[in-house]
Amino acid sequence: MSNDPLLQPYQLKHLTLRNRLMITSHEPAYAEDGMPKDRYRAYHVERARAGIAMTMTAGSASVSRDSPPAFNNILAWRDEVVGWMKKLTDECHDAGAAVMIQLTHLGRRTRWDKGDWLPSLSSTHAREPAHRAFPKLVEDWDIARIVQDFADAAERMKAAGLDGVEICATGHLIDQFWSPLTNTLDAPYGGNLDNRMRFTFDVLSAVRERVGPDYIVGLRYIGDEMMEGGISPDDGIEISRRLKASGLIDYLNVTRSQIATDAGLTDMIPVQGMRSAPHLDFAGRVRAEVQIPTFHASKIQDVATARHAIASGKLDMVGMTRAHLADPHIVAKILRGEEDRIRPCVGANYCLDRIYQGGMALCLHNPATGRELEQPQSIEKGDTRRRVVVIGAGPGGLEAARVAAERGHEVIVHEAANDPGGQIRLTAQSPRRQEMMQVIQWRVAECTRLGVTFHFNSYADADTVLADSPEVVIVATGGMPHTEVLDEGNALVVSAWDILSGDAQPGSNVLIYDDAGDFAALQAAEKIAATGARVEILCRDRTFAPEVMGMSLTPAMRALQQLDVTLTVTRKLNAVRREGNELLAEVGSDYIAATQERRVDQVVVNCGTRPLDDLYFDLRDGSVNWGEVDHGALIEGRPQTIRRNPEGTYQLFRIGDAVSSRNTHAAIYDALRLCKAL
Repeated sequence: MSNDPLLQPYQLKHLTLRNRLMITSHEPAYAEDGMPKDRYRAYHVERARAGIAMTMTAGSASVSRDSPPAFNNILAWRDEVVGWMKKLTDECHDAGAAVMIQLTHLGRRTRWDKGDWLPSLSSTHAREPAHRAFPKLVEDWDIARIVQDFADAAERMKAAGLDGVEICATGHLIDQFWSPLTNTLDAPYGGNLDNRMRFTFDVLSAVRERVGPDYIVGLRYIGDEMMEGGISPDDGIEISRRLKASGLIDYLNVTRSQIATDAGLTDMIPVQGMRSAPHLDFAGRVRAEVQIPTFHASKIQDVATARHAIASGKLDMVGMTRAHLADPHIVAKILRGEEDRIRPCVGANYCLDRIYQGGMALCLHNPATGRELEQPQSIEKGDTRRRVVVIGAGPGGLEAARVAAERGHEVIVHEAANDPGGQIRLTAQSPRRQEMMQVIQWRVAECTRLGVTFHFNSYADADTVLADSPEVVIVATGGMPHTEVLDEGNALVVSAWDILSGDAQPGSNVLIYDDAGDFAALQAAEKIAATGARVEILCRDRTFAPEVMGMSLTPAMRALQQLDVTLTVTRKLNAVRREGNELLAEVGSDYIAATQERRVDQVVVNCGTRPLDDLYFDLRDGSVNWGEVDHGALIEGRPQTIRRNPEGTYQLFRIGDAVSSRNTHAAIYDALRLCKAL
């Protein structure tokens, strides 16, 4: 038996959980036709086999047809779900993990033009800012129907063999009733707290009657909306007491803030650069004052914080949900004494941001997550040892080196700079994004463990590469900023990289033209504006910084608005001319022919990168494949076998921005699926 607080079993009613680590309910959006099919099941089973005590499926599985999935949610109102959930549950049970599911009615947190085009509904006519749909004010027959829908869904989950259900009250219909900000109903469901909680107890009573007294029923809820006029911390404690006193629930899963706006959602689920575990103390207060089993998850991204949460008595079960997207084998590594090998969650929030833009959850630096059916979470050794030379020690190059070394190959890395990191070293110049360096640090540590040879300050040319006698060459040289985008005056501008690196000093009246829509322009703007400069960011898109996405944009927007940065959309930069000591910027549009002028002293352009590909083309003629990639083999996980050049002596590939300007995830994914089959 271990003395580690995280490894102690926990008794929840009749259910013995093998440790204190859980994956809280979340919707990775892997469902197909609203069902948790093979991809969904493989994701949860991977983590169950690695030792998690409990995995919760479906952040907000829909119980009603007028709660259409906003994030590719599981449709718990369909009888078909029972079979799929049973397959998932049985495999997780076989691996020793308990399984629960979260059930909800989204209320106004969806849209009427989703699903069956039924009107959304709520306890208010006011729209949720995030989804913009004005709901119908709920009627008595709606309430009766939805109460039964919750009970029906819970019965389906019990029939599927799940260990319990969790009812969701985090910005969804149930707590829309709770909050004075979103309940405009008259009695018996509006007015005082008794009335505002009546719907909750109607639902819980119906669920409990259907599943019986021994089945586990919990509730995830907002205990403090952190908004004036909303649910206060004291209100949250009183709500918690009433929930316990009802005898209808077995645990509380506590959180804070509200999710009707990007800013509120980001405060509930903090992203990179924000404080870790900001709501842990409040969850501990609930446990201490209410004396009920208490669960919690909110940026608990490292084992030390999780261990503290249990050892200090703040929680009974601790959720490390995004951390398990980054590394599904956290528990297994703890058990093996390999905590230092855990792939860290860096808070980039690529996972959730993708969901909220209609994609499926993907981890910025673990491309196997969500792709467990196609990509390995653990790399198997190959049959033949080969010499692999990688040029570039950015995220893609380091991943190529790591995976090739895991395959058992001899790996040599050349990097022109003093240190590894590539573009991430620039990204991490901003204090709020320093966590990104862990993407590099983890890979360097793994490569060192695996015996990869590094040559820094090595600006490799073709002769350098050939001197290593390679059998495989992977060019991961990245790209350089592209600023040649104007009709006139390209020589008068600097790049966002120039600002971030310090190669160009900030001006005092600056125009930033952002045609890439990514982090670089935001970081440059913040750095410049922090000097007291006047800054305007101009972009031709309809939305601002579209590649950054909502939750990750929140800290940047807070900083830029605090610094009074001007944001202008649907405008493009045509030309820059010098006039005396000023620059005259000609601003155009894709919509009209008329132009505007801006008089500034500095113009910054952010327009992605162009590949640093000279080395690749210098090496092509000596390669057996002339650099060609068999896309079918790449996608299907088969080795690359193209042989075009009988005189060639090595295979040649390029990855990441050395191919085209993309992002960190794309570079790492390129490397994983290429090198896992070497």
